[in-house]
Amino acid sequence: MSIPGMRRAAVGLTALAVAALGAVATTPEQADARPKPVDVTLLALNDFHGNLEPPSGSSGTIAGQTAGGVEYLATHLAELRAAAKKKNTITVAAGDLIGASPLLSAAFHDEPTIEALSMAGLDYASVGNHEFDEGAAELLRIQNGGCHPVDGCGDGTPFRGAGFTYLSANAFKTATGKPLMAPYAIHKVQGVKVGFIGMTLEGTPEIVSQQGVAGLTFTDEADTANRYARELRRKGVEAIVVLLHEGGTQAATGGINDCVGMTGPIVDIANRMDPSIDVVVSGHTHQAYNCDINGKLVTSASSFGRLVTNIDLKIDRHSGDIVSAAAENVVVSRDVAKDPKQTALINRYKTVLGPVAGRQVGETTQAITRSQETLFGTAMGESPLGNLIADAQLAATDDEQNAVAAFMNPGGVRADLDAGPVTYEEAFTVQPFANNLVTLDLTGAQLYCVLEQQFVTGRTLYPSSTVGYVVDPAGTTGTVADPCAGTRVVRGSLTLGGTAVDTAATYRVTVNNFLAGGGDGFSALTGGTNLVTGQIDLDAFVDYLTAESPVSAPTLDRIRTTAEVPAA
Repeated sequence: MSIPGMRRAAVGLTALAVAALGAVATTPEQADARPKPVDVTLLALNDFHGNLEPPSGSSGTIAGQTAGGVEYLATHLAELRAAAKKKNTITVAAGDLIGASPLLSAAFHDEPTIEALSMAGLDYASVGNHEFDEGAAELLRIQNGGCHPVDGCGDGTPFRGAGFTYLSANAFKTATGKPLMAPYAIHKVQGVKVGFIGMTLEGTPEIVSQQGVAGLTFTDEADTANRYARELRRKGVEAIVVLLHEGGTQAATGGINDCVGMTGPIVDIANRMDPSIDVVVSGHTHQAYNCDINGKLVTSASSFGRLVTNIDLKIDRHSGDIVSAAAENVVVSRDVAKDPKQTALINRYKTVLGPVAGRQVGETTQAITRSQETLFGTAMGESPLGNLIADAQLAATDDEQNAVAAFMNPGGVRADLDAGPVTYEEAFTVQPFANNLVTLDLTGAQLYCVLEQQFVTGRTLYPSSTVGYVVDPAGTTGTVADPCAGTRVVRGSLTLGGTAVDTAATYRVTVNNFLAGGGDGFSALTGGTNLVTGQIDLDAFVDYLTAESPVSAPTLDRIRTTAEVPAA
Protein backbone atom coordinates (compact mmCIF):
# COMPACT_ATOMS: atom_id res chain seq x y z
CA MET A 1 0.00 0.00 0.00
CA SER A 2 1.29 3.52 -0.84
CA ILE A 3 1.08 5.63 2.34
CA PRO A 4 1.05 9.44 1.69
CA GLY A 5 3.86 11.25 3.49
CA MET A 6 5.85 8.08 3.96
CA ARG A 7 7.66 7.83 0.63
CA ARG A 8 10.12 10.67 1.35
CA ALA A 9 10.78 9.46 4.90
CA ALA A 10 11.54 5.99 3.65
CA VAL A 11 14.25 6.97 1.19
CA GLY A 12 17.58 5.38 2.00
CA LEU A 13 16.11 3.07 4.67
CA THR A 14 16.37 -0.67 4.54
CA ALA A 15 13.28 -2.69 3.69
CA LEU A 16 13.05 -3.84 7.31
CA ALA A 17 13.16 -0.25 8.59
CA VAL A 18 10.50 0.80 6.08
CA ALA A 19 8.26 -2.05 7.26
CA ALA A 20 8.76 -1.06 10.87
CA LEU A 21 8.09 2.62 10.14
CA GLY A 22 4.95 1.68 8.23
CA ALA A 23 3.47 0.32 11.45
CA VAL A 24 3.72 3.67 13.23
CA ALA A 25 1.88 6.84 12.21
CA THR A 26 4.11 9.90 12.72
CA THR A 27 1.81 12.58 11.28
CA PRO A 28 -1.99 13.13 11.22
CA GLU A 29 -1.97 12.32 7.52
CA GLN A 30 -0.24 9.03 8.21
CA ALA A 31 -2.71 8.22 10.98
CA ASP A 32 -5.65 8.85 8.66
CA ALA A 33 -4.08 6.57 6.07
CA ARG A 34 -3.78 3.54 8.39
CA PRO A 35 -6.20 0.67 7.61
CA LYS A 36 -9.56 1.34 9.17
CA PRO A 37 -11.17 -1.30 11.38
CA VAL A 38 -13.49 -3.81 9.77
CA ASP A 39 -17.13 -3.13 10.67
CA VAL A 40 -19.01 -6.30 11.54
CA THR A 41 -22.68 -6.43 12.50
CA LEU A 42 -24.13 -9.26 14.55
CA LEU A 43 -27.90 -9.71 14.55
CA ALA A 44 -28.86 -11.85 17.53
CA LEU A 45 -31.94 -13.52 18.93
CA ASN A 46 -32.71 -16.19 21.52
CA ASP A 47 -35.52 -18.32 22.95
CA PHE A 48 -37.65 -18.25 19.80
CA HIS A 49 -39.52 -21.40 20.88
CA GLY A 50 -41.13 -22.01 17.51
CA ASN A 51 -43.26 -18.86 17.57
CA LEU A 52 -43.82 -18.65 13.83
CA GLU A 53 -47.04 -16.72 14.23
CA PRO A 54 -47.23 -13.57 16.38
CA PRO A 55 -47.56 -14.57 20.03
CA SER A 56 -50.81 -13.58 21.72
CA GLY A 57 -51.49 -11.67 24.92
CA SER A 58 -48.61 -10.40 27.02
CA SER A 59 -46.26 -12.81 25.21
CA GLY A 60 -46.81 -10.75 22.05
CA THR A 61 -45.84 -7.36 23.43
CA ILE A 62 -42.64 -5.75 24.62
CA ALA A 63 -41.62 -2.19 25.42
CA GLY A 64 -45.22 -1.12 24.93
CA GLN A 65 -45.48 -2.51 21.40
CA THR A 66 -47.01 -5.57 19.80
CA ALA A 67 -44.11 -7.63 18.53
CA GLY A 68 -43.02 -10.96 17.10
CA GLY A 69 -43.98 -13.32 14.32
CA VAL A 70 -41.48 -14.76 11.87
CA GLU A 71 -43.01 -12.89 8.92
CA TYR A 72 -42.08 -9.61 10.61
CA LEU A 73 -38.83 -10.93 12.07
CA ALA A 74 -37.53 -11.83 8.62
CA THR A 75 -38.38 -8.35 7.31
CA HIS A 76 -36.65 -6.63 10.22
CA LEU A 77 -33.55 -8.78 9.77
CA ALA A 78 -33.44 -7.90 6.08
CA GLU A 79 -33.78 -4.19 6.85
CA LEU A 80 -31.04 -4.32 9.48
CA ARG A 81 -28.75 -6.08 7.03
CA ALA A 82 -29.48 -3.46 4.40
CA ALA A 83 -28.65 -0.68 6.85
CA ALA A 84 -25.30 -2.32 7.58
CA LYS A 85 -22.85 -3.71 5.08
CA LYS A 86 -24.69 -6.83 4.03
CA LYS A 87 -21.56 -8.93 3.49
CA ASN A 88 -20.32 -7.95 6.95
CA THR A 89 -23.47 -9.13 8.77
CA ILE A 90 -23.65 -12.38 10.73
CA THR A 91 -26.93 -13.60 12.22
CA VAL A 92 -26.69 -15.65 15.42
CA ALA A 93 -28.87 -17.11 18.16
CA ALA A 94 -28.43 -18.24 21.77
CA GLY A 95 -30.52 -21.38 22.00
CA ASP A 96 -34.08 -22.63 22.55
CA LEU A 97 -35.07 -21.89 18.99
CA ILE A 98 -37.21 -25.01 19.20
CA GLY A 99 -39.03 -26.86 21.95
CA ALA A 100 -41.99 -25.70 24.06
CA SER A 101 -43.37 -24.51 20.73
CA PRO A 102 -46.90 -23.71 19.54
CA LEU A 103 -48.72 -26.51 17.75
CA LEU A 104 -47.97 -25.21 14.25
CA SER A 105 -44.30 -25.96 14.78
CA ALA A 106 -44.39 -28.73 17.39
CA ALA A 107 -46.78 -30.92 15.39
CA PHE A 108 -43.98 -31.30 12.85
CA HIS A 109 -41.16 -31.75 15.37
CA ASP A 110 -40.20 -28.08 14.90
CA GLU A 111 -39.11 -28.60 11.31
CA PRO A 112 -41.13 -25.49 10.26
CA THR A 113 -39.16 -23.31 12.67
CA ILE A 114 -35.82 -24.62 11.45
CA GLU A 115 -36.92 -24.03 7.87
CA ALA A 116 -38.17 -20.52 8.66
CA LEU A 117 -35.05 -19.39 10.53
CA SER A 118 -32.80 -20.87 7.85
CA MET A 119 -34.74 -18.90 5.24
CA ALA A 120 -34.44 -15.78 7.43
CA GLY A 121 -30.65 -16.00 7.18
CA LEU A 122 -29.55 -17.45 10.52
CA ASP A 123 -25.86 -18.44 10.42
CA TYR A 124 -24.97 -19.89 13.84
CA ALA A 125 -26.90 -20.90 16.94
CA SER A 126 -25.97 -22.37 20.27
CA VAL A 127 -27.99 -25.26 21.56
CA GLY A 128 -30.35 -24.55 24.44
CA ASN A 129 -31.84 -26.93 26.95
CA HIS A 130 -34.98 -27.32 24.82
CA GLU A 131 -32.91 -28.44 21.85
CA PHE A 132 -32.47 -31.65 23.89
CA ASP A 133 -36.18 -32.22 24.59
CA GLU A 134 -36.35 -35.14 22.15
CA GLY A 135 -32.81 -36.36 22.73
CA ALA A 136 -29.42 -36.14 21.06
CA ALA A 137 -30.33 -38.23 18.02
CA GLU A 138 -33.27 -35.94 17.21
CA LEU A 139 -31.09 -32.84 17.62
CA LEU A 140 -28.59 -34.28 15.15
CA ARG A 141 -31.46 -34.96 12.74
CA ILE A 142 -32.61 -31.36 13.08
CA GLN A 143 -29.10 -30.26 12.13
CA ASN A 144 -28.43 -32.76 9.37
CA GLY A 145 -31.88 -33.49 7.94
CA GLY A 146 -33.93 -36.57 7.22
CA CYS A 147 -37.49 -37.55 8.04
CA HIS A 148 -38.55 -38.31 11.59
CA PRO A 149 -37.92 -41.98 12.44
CA VAL A 150 -41.47 -42.48 13.76
CA ASP A 151 -43.70 -39.83 12.17
CA GLY A 152 -41.94 -39.67 8.81
CA CYS A 153 -41.95 -36.59 6.61
CA GLY A 154 -44.40 -34.20 8.23
CA ASP A 155 -45.43 -32.25 5.15
CA GLY A 156 -44.73 -35.03 2.67
CA THR A 157 -41.29 -33.81 1.61
CA PRO A 158 -37.88 -34.81 3.04
CA PHE A 159 -36.60 -32.48 5.75
CA ARG A 160 -33.31 -30.94 4.59
CA GLY A 161 -32.02 -29.96 8.01
CA ALA A 162 -30.88 -26.63 9.33
CA GLY A 163 -29.40 -24.10 6.93
CA PHE A 164 -27.35 -22.81 9.85
CA THR A 165 -24.82 -24.41 12.18
CA TYR A 166 -25.69 -25.48 15.70
CA LEU A 167 -22.77 -25.13 18.13
CA SER A 168 -22.50 -27.20 21.29
CA ALA A 169 -19.25 -26.78 23.19
CA ASN A 170 -20.22 -28.12 26.61
CA ALA A 171 -22.38 -31.16 25.77
CA PHE A 172 -20.11 -34.19 25.52
CA LYS A 173 -20.81 -37.82 24.67
CA THR A 174 -20.20 -39.56 27.97
CA ALA A 175 -18.85 -42.72 26.33
CA THR A 176 -16.18 -40.98 24.23
CA GLY A 177 -15.67 -37.58 25.85
CA LYS A 178 -16.13 -35.93 22.47
CA PRO A 179 -18.45 -32.96 21.83
CA LEU A 180 -21.87 -33.91 20.53
CA MET A 181 -21.66 -31.21 17.85
CA ALA A 182 -19.13 -28.63 16.67
CA PRO A 183 -18.05 -26.55 19.68
CA TYR A 184 -17.20 -23.44 17.68
CA ALA A 185 -17.11 -21.90 14.22
CA ILE A 186 -14.75 -19.42 12.56
CA HIS A 187 -16.31 -16.85 10.25
CA LYS A 188 -14.13 -14.66 8.03
CA VAL A 189 -15.12 -11.08 7.21
CA GLN A 190 -12.84 -9.05 4.94
CA GLY A 191 -9.83 -11.03 6.03
CA VAL A 192 -10.46 -10.93 9.79
CA LYS A 193 -11.64 -13.96 11.73
CA VAL A 194 -14.55 -14.00 14.16
CA GLY A 195 -14.88 -17.03 16.42
CA PHE A 196 -18.24 -18.19 17.79
CA ILE A 197 -18.41 -20.59 20.74
CA GLY A 198 -21.89 -22.00 21.38
CA MET A 199 -23.26 -23.83 24.43
CA THR A 200 -26.12 -24.32 26.84
CA LEU A 201 -26.33 -24.08 30.61
CA GLU A 202 -24.44 -26.67 32.65
CA GLY A 203 -27.67 -27.47 34.51
CA THR A 204 -29.47 -28.74 31.41
CA PRO A 205 -29.85 -32.28 32.86
CA GLU A 206 -31.85 -30.83 35.76
CA ILE A 207 -34.47 -29.21 33.52
CA VAL A 208 -34.73 -31.73 30.68
CA SER A 209 -36.12 -35.24 30.94
CA GLN A 210 -33.55 -37.94 31.57
CA GLN A 211 -34.32 -39.49 28.18
CA GLY A 212 -33.44 -36.19 26.52
CA VAL A 213 -29.91 -36.04 27.96
CA ALA A 214 -29.17 -39.77 28.08
CA GLY A 215 -25.55 -40.48 27.22
CA LEU A 216 -24.45 -36.86 27.58
CA THR A 217 -22.34 -34.94 30.07
CA PHE A 218 -22.53 -31.14 30.48
CA THR A 219 -19.63 -29.01 31.70
CA ASP A 220 -19.16 -25.62 33.33
CA GLU A 221 -19.96 -22.70 31.01
CA ALA A 222 -17.03 -20.41 31.84
CA ASP A 223 -14.44 -23.19 31.95
CA THR A 224 -15.62 -24.50 28.60
CA ALA A 225 -15.65 -21.07 26.99
CA ASN A 226 -12.12 -20.39 28.23
CA ARG A 227 -10.90 -23.75 26.94
CA TYR A 228 -12.16 -23.11 23.41
CA ALA A 229 -11.13 -19.46 23.47
CA ARG A 230 -7.55 -20.66 23.94
CA GLU A 231 -7.99 -23.06 21.03
CA LEU A 232 -9.36 -20.30 18.83
CA ARG A 233 -6.45 -18.01 19.65
CA ARG A 234 -4.02 -20.76 18.69
CA LYS A 235 -5.78 -20.67 15.31
CA GLY A 236 -5.24 -16.94 15.00
CA VAL A 237 -8.71 -15.85 16.13
CA GLU A 238 -8.72 -12.81 18.44
CA ALA A 239 -12.36 -11.66 18.00
CA ILE A 240 -14.31 -14.14 20.13
CA VAL A 241 -18.08 -14.21 20.69
CA VAL A 242 -19.85 -16.66 22.99
CA LEU A 243 -23.43 -17.71 22.22
CA LEU A 244 -24.62 -18.95 25.59
CA HIS A 245 -28.01 -20.30 26.57
CA GLU A 246 -27.84 -19.03 30.12
CA GLY A 247 -28.71 -15.59 31.40
CA GLY A 248 -29.78 -13.24 34.13
CA THR A 249 -32.39 -10.72 35.14
CA GLN A 250 -32.24 -6.99 35.62
CA ALA A 251 -34.42 -4.95 37.98
CA ALA A 252 -38.00 -4.27 36.92
CA THR A 253 -37.15 -0.60 36.37
CA GLY A 254 -34.76 -1.47 33.53
CA GLY A 255 -35.77 -1.10 29.89
CA ILE A 256 -34.87 -3.36 27.00
CA ASN A 257 -31.50 -1.61 26.56
CA ASP A 258 -30.65 -1.21 30.23
CA CYS A 259 -28.71 -3.22 32.78
CA VAL A 260 -30.16 -2.26 36.16
CA GLY A 261 -29.25 -4.37 39.18
CA MET A 262 -28.24 -7.34 37.05
CA THR A 263 -28.38 -10.71 38.82
CA GLY A 264 -28.34 -14.35 37.82
CA PRO A 265 -25.85 -16.97 36.60
CA ILE A 266 -24.62 -14.87 33.66
CA VAL A 267 -22.92 -12.42 36.02
CA ASP A 268 -20.66 -15.05 37.60
CA ILE A 269 -20.05 -16.74 34.26
CA ALA A 270 -19.01 -13.50 32.53
CA ASN A 271 -16.76 -12.60 35.46
CA ARG A 272 -14.95 -15.94 35.13
CA MET A 273 -14.53 -15.77 31.37
CA ASP A 274 -11.12 -15.09 29.86
CA PRO A 275 -10.43 -11.47 28.81
CA SER A 276 -10.02 -12.67 25.21
CA ILE A 277 -13.81 -13.19 25.07
CA ASP A 278 -15.33 -9.91 23.94
CA VAL A 279 -19.07 -10.47 23.53
CA VAL A 280 -21.61 -12.80 25.15
CA VAL A 281 -25.00 -13.25 23.46
CA SER A 282 -27.11 -14.87 26.18
CA GLY A 283 -30.60 -16.26 26.72
CA HIS A 284 -32.66 -18.76 28.75
CA THR A 285 -34.25 -16.26 31.18
CA HIS A 286 -36.46 -14.65 28.50
CA GLN A 287 -35.25 -11.24 29.63
CA ALA A 288 -34.04 -8.22 27.66
CA TYR A 289 -30.83 -6.48 28.71
CA ASN A 290 -27.77 -4.75 27.31
CA CYS A 291 -24.85 -4.92 29.74
CA ASP A 292 -21.17 -4.40 30.31
CA ILE A 293 -20.03 -7.16 32.66
CA ASN A 294 -16.33 -7.46 33.40
CA GLY A 295 -15.51 -5.49 30.27
CA LYS A 296 -17.64 -7.75 28.07
CA LEU A 297 -20.72 -6.80 26.10
CA VAL A 298 -23.48 -9.10 27.40
CA THR A 299 -26.88 -9.03 25.67
CA SER A 300 -30.22 -10.82 25.57
CA ALA A 301 -33.19 -10.31 23.23
CA SER A 302 -36.02 -11.48 25.50
CA SER A 303 -38.00 -14.27 23.78
CA PHE A 304 -40.38 -15.39 21.04
CA GLY A 305 -38.72 -13.27 18.33
CA ARG A 306 -39.94 -9.98 19.79
CA LEU A 307 -36.49 -8.38 19.74
CA VAL A 308 -33.35 -8.50 17.64
CA THR A 309 -30.07 -7.40 19.18
CA ASN A 310 -28.13 -5.25 16.70
CA ILE A 311 -24.45 -5.50 17.69
CA ASP A 312 -21.83 -3.32 16.01
CA LEU A 313 -18.23 -4.53 16.20
CA LYS A 314 -15.08 -2.82 15.01
CA ILE A 315 -12.22 -5.24 14.44
CA ASP A 316 -8.60 -4.17 14.02
CA ARG A 317 -7.29 -5.43 10.66
CA HIS A 318 -3.78 -5.89 11.99
CA SER A 319 -4.38 -7.60 15.35
CA GLY A 320 -7.74 -9.16 14.53
CA ASP A 321 -9.10 -8.08 17.90
CA ILE A 322 -12.36 -6.31 18.63
CA VAL A 323 -11.56 -2.69 19.44
CA SER A 324 -15.15 -1.63 20.19
CA ALA A 325 -18.55 -3.26 20.63
CA ALA A 326 -21.95 -1.65 21.03
CA ALA A 327 -25.47 -3.08 20.97
CA GLU A 328 -29.10 -2.08 20.72
CA ASN A 329 -32.17 -4.25 21.25
CA VAL A 330 -34.58 -3.47 18.41
CA VAL A 331 -38.30 -4.26 18.69
CA VAL A 332 -39.62 -6.62 16.00
CA SER A 333 -42.67 -4.44 15.43
CA ARG A 334 -45.57 -5.47 13.24
CA ASP A 335 -45.75 -2.22 11.28
CA VAL A 336 -43.54 -3.54 8.48
CA ALA A 337 -44.44 -5.66 5.47
CA LYS A 338 -44.69 -9.39 6.03
CA ASP A 339 -42.02 -11.49 4.36
CA PRO A 340 -43.99 -13.34 1.65
CA LYS A 341 -41.80 -16.46 1.79
CA GLN A 342 -42.47 -16.81 5.50
CA THR A 343 -46.19 -16.30 4.93
CA ALA A 344 -46.16 -19.07 2.33
CA LEU A 345 -44.34 -21.39 4.75
CA ILE A 346 -46.88 -20.75 7.53
CA ASN A 347 -49.81 -21.31 5.19
CA ARG A 348 -48.30 -24.53 3.85
CA TYR A 349 -47.97 -26.06 7.31
CA LYS A 350 -51.38 -24.78 8.37
CA THR A 351 -52.91 -26.60 5.45
CA VAL A 352 -51.18 -29.83 6.41
CA LEU A 353 -52.20 -29.42 10.03
CA GLY A 354 -55.82 -29.20 8.94
CA PRO A 355 -58.76 -28.77 11.28
CA VAL A 356 -57.09 -30.35 14.33
CA ALA A 357 -55.80 -27.06 15.71
CA GLY A 358 -59.18 -25.31 15.68
CA ARG A 359 -61.19 -28.12 17.26
CA GLN A 360 -62.94 -26.88 20.41
CA VAL A 361 -62.12 -29.04 23.43
CA GLY A 362 -63.74 -27.06 26.21
CA GLU A 363 -64.72 -23.70 27.59
CA THR A 364 -63.66 -21.44 30.46
CA THR A 365 -65.87 -19.04 32.41
CA GLN A 366 -62.99 -16.63 32.86
CA ALA A 367 -59.33 -16.17 31.92
CA ILE A 368 -57.21 -18.71 33.80
CA THR A 369 -53.61 -17.58 34.13
CA ARG A 370 -50.37 -19.31 35.00
CA SER A 371 -49.22 -16.42 37.22
CA GLN A 372 -48.14 -17.42 40.71
CA GLU A 373 -49.22 -16.02 44.06
CA THR A 374 -46.63 -14.19 46.10
CA LEU A 375 -45.21 -16.29 48.91
CA PHE A 376 -42.43 -14.98 51.16
CA GLY A 377 -42.16 -11.89 49.00
CA THR A 378 -41.59 -13.77 45.77
CA ALA A 379 -43.64 -15.59 43.13
CA MET A 380 -43.57 -19.02 44.78
CA GLY A 381 -47.22 -19.61 45.52
CA GLU A 382 -50.03 -21.38 43.73
CA SER A 383 -51.16 -20.75 40.16
CA PRO A 384 -54.77 -20.95 38.95
CA LEU A 385 -53.82 -22.76 35.75
CA GLY A 386 -51.19 -24.86 37.48
CA ASN A 387 -53.76 -26.06 40.00
CA LEU A 388 -56.22 -26.81 37.20
CA ILE A 389 -53.66 -28.98 35.41
CA ALA A 390 -52.91 -30.85 38.63
CA ASP A 391 -56.65 -31.49 39.01
CA ALA A 392 -56.75 -32.82 35.45
CA GLN A 393 -53.84 -35.16 36.12
CA LEU A 394 -55.47 -36.49 39.26
CA ALA A 395 -58.75 -37.02 37.40
CA ALA A 396 -56.86 -39.06 34.78
CA THR A 397 -55.30 -41.39 37.37
CA ASP A 398 -57.55 -41.54 40.45
CA ASP A 399 -59.73 -44.43 39.31
CA GLU A 400 -57.16 -45.84 36.90
CA GLN A 401 -54.17 -45.94 39.29
CA ASN A 402 -55.76 -45.15 42.68
CA ALA A 403 -53.93 -41.83 42.84
CA VAL A 404 -54.89 -39.57 45.75
CA ALA A 405 -52.86 -36.52 44.75
CA ALA A 406 -51.12 -34.92 41.77
CA PHE A 407 -48.41 -32.28 41.45
CA MET A 408 -47.48 -30.15 38.42
CA ASN A 409 -44.16 -28.37 37.83
CA PRO A 410 -44.43 -24.62 37.04
CA GLY A 411 -42.05 -24.76 34.07
CA GLY A 412 -44.44 -27.07 32.26
CA VAL A 413 -47.24 -24.48 32.18
CA ARG A 414 -46.36 -22.39 29.15
CA ALA A 415 -49.31 -20.05 28.45
CA ASP A 416 -52.56 -18.67 29.85
CA LEU A 417 -56.08 -19.68 28.86
CA ASP A 418 -58.38 -16.89 27.71
CA ALA A 419 -62.04 -16.74 28.67
CA GLY A 420 -64.44 -18.58 26.37
CA PRO A 421 -63.98 -21.51 24.00
CA VAL A 422 -60.70 -23.44 24.27
CA THR A 423 -59.28 -24.98 21.10
CA TYR A 424 -56.93 -27.93 20.89
CA GLU A 425 -54.19 -25.55 19.76
CA GLU A 426 -54.68 -23.37 22.85
CA ALA A 427 -54.56 -26.40 25.15
CA PHE A 428 -51.42 -27.59 23.37
CA THR A 429 -49.76 -24.20 23.85
CA VAL A 430 -50.36 -24.53 27.60
CA GLN A 431 -48.84 -28.04 27.74
CA PRO A 432 -46.56 -28.62 24.72
CA PHE A 433 -44.05 -31.15 26.06
CA ALA A 434 -45.92 -34.44 25.57
CA ASN A 435 -44.83 -35.75 28.96
CA ASN A 436 -46.39 -38.97 30.19
CA LEU A 437 -48.18 -39.10 33.52
CA VAL A 438 -46.47 -41.34 36.05
CA THR A 439 -48.22 -42.61 39.19
CA LEU A 440 -45.95 -43.87 41.95
CA ASP A 441 -45.88 -44.84 45.62
CA LEU A 442 -44.48 -42.40 48.16
CA THR A 443 -44.47 -42.69 51.91
CA GLY A 444 -45.82 -39.80 53.93
CA ALA A 445 -42.24 -39.01 54.98
CA GLN A 446 -41.17 -38.88 51.34
CA LEU A 447 -44.07 -36.55 50.55
CA TYR A 448 -42.93 -34.14 53.24
CA CYS A 449 -39.42 -34.33 51.79
CA VAL A 450 -40.71 -33.53 48.26
CA LEU A 451 -42.50 -30.46 49.61
CA GLU A 452 -39.43 -29.33 51.56
CA GLN A 453 -37.39 -29.67 48.38
CA GLN A 454 -39.50 -26.87 46.87
CA PHE A 455 -37.67 -24.37 49.05
CA VAL A 456 -34.28 -25.79 48.07
CA THR A 457 -35.01 -25.61 44.34
CA GLY A 458 -36.98 -22.36 44.49
CA ARG A 459 -39.83 -23.99 42.53
CA THR A 460 -43.35 -24.62 43.79
CA LEU A 461 -45.22 -27.75 42.77
CA TYR A 462 -48.83 -26.97 41.94
CA PRO A 463 -51.04 -29.33 43.99
CA SER A 464 -54.34 -30.99 43.12
CA SER A 465 -57.46 -30.07 45.07
CA THR A 466 -56.98 -33.04 47.39
CA VAL A 467 -53.77 -31.58 48.81
CA GLY A 468 -53.48 -29.07 51.64
CA TYR A 469 -50.58 -27.99 53.84
CA VAL A 470 -49.23 -25.06 55.84
CA VAL A 471 -45.89 -23.30 55.34
CA ASP A 472 -43.96 -21.57 58.12
CA PRO A 473 -42.00 -18.52 56.87
CA ALA A 474 -39.75 -18.86 59.93
CA GLY A 475 -38.91 -22.46 59.18
CA THR A 476 -35.49 -23.60 58.02
CA THR A 477 -34.63 -24.60 54.46
CA GLY A 478 -32.97 -27.93 53.84
CA THR A 479 -29.91 -28.41 51.67
CA VAL A 480 -29.36 -29.93 48.25
CA ALA A 481 -27.76 -32.92 49.98
CA ASP A 482 -30.50 -33.18 52.60
CA PRO A 483 -33.71 -31.41 51.59
CA CYS A 484 -35.65 -33.46 54.17
CA ALA A 485 -33.90 -31.53 56.94
CA GLY A 486 -36.03 -28.46 56.17
CA THR A 487 -38.85 -27.35 58.47
CA ARG A 488 -40.78 -25.00 56.16
CA VAL A 489 -43.76 -27.36 55.91
CA VAL A 490 -45.49 -27.55 59.28
CA ARG A 491 -45.42 -31.17 60.41
CA GLY A 492 -48.90 -32.58 60.79
CA SER A 493 -50.42 -29.98 58.43
CA LEU A 494 -50.22 -32.04 55.24
CA THR A 495 -53.57 -33.55 54.34
CA LEU A 496 -54.79 -35.65 51.42
CA GLY A 497 -58.53 -35.57 50.91
CA GLY A 498 -58.88 -33.84 54.25
CA THR A 499 -57.08 -36.58 56.19
CA ALA A 500 -53.71 -35.95 57.85
CA VAL A 501 -50.83 -37.75 56.19
CA ASP A 502 -49.19 -40.54 58.17
CA THR A 503 -45.43 -40.43 57.60
CA ALA A 504 -45.26 -44.23 57.75
CA ALA A 505 -48.14 -44.86 55.33
CA THR A 506 -47.87 -45.16 51.54
CA TYR A 507 -49.78 -42.99 49.03
CA ARG A 508 -50.27 -43.12 45.26
CA VAL A 509 -49.19 -39.80 43.71
CA THR A 510 -49.22 -38.63 40.07
CA VAL A 511 -46.56 -36.42 38.45
CA ASN A 512 -45.23 -36.20 34.90
CA ASN A 513 -42.26 -38.28 33.77
CA PHE A 514 -40.01 -35.21 33.87
CA LEU A 515 -40.61 -34.81 37.61
CA ALA A 516 -40.55 -38.56 38.23
CA GLY A 517 -37.00 -38.56 36.84
CA GLY A 518 -35.89 -35.87 39.30
CA GLY A 519 -36.48 -32.93 36.96
CA ASP A 520 -36.29 -29.36 38.29
CA GLY A 521 -34.16 -30.68 41.14
CA PHE A 522 -36.89 -32.82 42.74
CA SER A 523 -34.62 -35.76 43.40
CA ALA A 524 -36.86 -36.92 46.25
CA LEU A 525 -39.38 -38.11 43.66
CA THR A 526 -36.88 -40.61 42.27
CA GLY A 527 -37.37 -42.59 45.47
CA GLY A 528 -40.90 -43.48 44.42
CA THR A 529 -41.77 -47.12 43.78
CA ASN A 530 -44.33 -49.10 41.76
CA LEU A 531 -44.25 -46.63 38.88
CA VAL A 532 -47.00 -46.90 36.28
CA THR A 533 -46.82 -44.75 33.13
CA GLY A 534 -50.11 -43.35 31.91
CA GLN A 535 -51.40 -41.11 29.14
CA ILE A 536 -49.82 -37.96 27.74
CA ASP A 537 -50.33 -34.93 29.99
CA LEU A 538 -51.94 -32.93 27.17
CA ASP A 539 -54.49 -35.67 26.58
CA ALA A 540 -55.37 -35.66 30.27
CA PHE A 541 -55.78 -31.87 30.19
CA VAL A 542 -57.97 -31.96 27.08
CA ASP A 543 -60.14 -34.75 28.52
CA TYR A 544 -60.63 -32.75 31.72
CA LEU A 545 -61.55 -29.56 29.86
CA THR A 546 -64.09 -31.48 27.79
CA ALA A 547 -65.62 -33.29 30.76
CA GLU A 548 -65.75 -30.37 33.19
CA SER A 549 -66.62 -27.42 30.90
CA PRO A 550 -67.35 -24.71 31.54
CA VAL A 551 -64.21 -24.61 33.72
CA SER A 552 -63.46 -21.87 36.27
CA ALA A 553 -60.19 -20.90 37.92
CA PRO A 554 -59.58 -23.01 41.05
CA THR A 555 -59.45 -21.27 44.42
CA LEU A 556 -55.91 -20.70 45.64
CA ASP A 557 -56.23 -22.20 49.11
CA ARG A 558 -54.20 -25.39 48.90
CA ILE A 559 -50.99 -23.89 50.29
CA ARG A 560 -51.44 -21.65 53.31
CA THR A 561 -49.04 -19.98 55.73
CA THR A 562 -48.91 -19.90 59.51
CA ALA A 563 -50.18 -16.33 59.26
CA GLU A 564 -53.41 -17.71 57.80
CA VAL A 565 -53.55 -20.82 59.98
CA PRO A 566 -52.28 -20.00 63.50
CA ALA A 567 -50.66 -22.81 65.41
CA ALA A 568 -53.03 -24.75 67.63
